[in-house]
Amino acid sequence: MNEVHEIAARGFGAEADAYDRARPSYPPDAIEWLVKGLGIGPGRQVVDLAAGTGKLTSLLAGAGANLIAIEPVASMRDRLRELLPQVPVLAGVAEALPLADRSVDAVIVAQAFHWFEAKRTMAELARVIRPGGRLGLLWNARDRSLEWVDQVWSVMDRVERHAPWRAEDGGGSESTHATTERYLAGPHDGNWSPWVEATFFHVHYSTHDQVVDRMRSVSHIAALPPDDQCQVLDEVRMILDGHPETRRQPAVGIPYRVDAMYAERIGR
Repeated sequence: MNEVHEIAARGFGAEADAYDRARPSYPPDAIEWLVKGLGIGPGRQVVDLAAGTGKLTSLLAGAGANLIAIEPVASMRDRLRELLPQVPVLAGVAEALPLADRSVDAVIVAQAFHWFEAKRTMAELARVIRPGGRLGLLWNARDRSLEWVDQVWSVMDRVERHAPWRAEDGGGSESTHATTERYLAGPHDGNWSPWVEATFFHVHYSTHDQVVDRMRSVSHIAALPPDDQCQVLDEVRMILDGHPETRRQPAVGIPYRVDAMYAERIGR
């Protein structure tokens, strides 16, 4: 297996439990759209790539397809196996998949494509997806329309300033992930159709502690030295404890825009 990005390996490896506890899932309408668009159903071979702890995997498990999860980080794989023992889980990276040529009908990547080497990954996906099969991308993008939410994400902006996707979007916020990942992924060659795209919205409700856990699960925070991590998380707590819209609320809602897209593997 090729190496995983250092920050992803250290961060996600250290905070798999926080990731599972605090990360938002995906809304039913987005999942329904992707399941239909990718033709996921009985008899189809489907891969959840960079599956993490199984946030997306659990939502796909009921569609009746032959579902495989691929995840490079050992602690994330362990958590996924614990939560979804019925789903086969393989170690692997997007650039060198442990799959035979033309062996799958669909691959879905949720919240992860920005960690991949895009050109190598798209060539590898073209190898393993059968002609007529499809590739889907899905992620929760940061909706900064609420003042306190924008303040929290601004803390993340500072910590993530050297993240791989920042070089692509000029240092802007994750609200540009749709544009960034769309052009990172292509498809720009004869292997892929144009993207079909859709946008959805949902709100993730959390206690203050769960919001802190959500931030702890961000790879660049999880990989920080303990003292630096505590300083960042204390800053998030100060926002929650001090802002008039959150300080007296036992649970708060973080809005997300959900971007989804798929392309078809074309050619022979």
